[in-house]
Amino acid sequence: MQLTDEVNWTLFDFIIAGALLFCTGLMIEITKRKIRPIKYRILFLVVLLIAFLLIWAELAVGIFGTPFSGH
Repeated sequence: MQLTDEVNWTLFDFIIAGALLFCTGLMIEITKRKIRPIKYRILFLVVLLIAFLLIWAELAVGIFGTPFSGH
């Protein structure tokens, strides 16, 4: 928002982004500590990161057209 006026985040947007990043990081740490077989750990981490990216993209630009995107 300091470089362009095209991005207009509110305080709520920053809170949601922070919560999404925190929860994803927490789930990654829990996965690394609790899942022992490496192939299941990698599989779960890939699924977790894909879910994170899809949620982030939906909230950012509304790629699926849900009401959560704000468009």
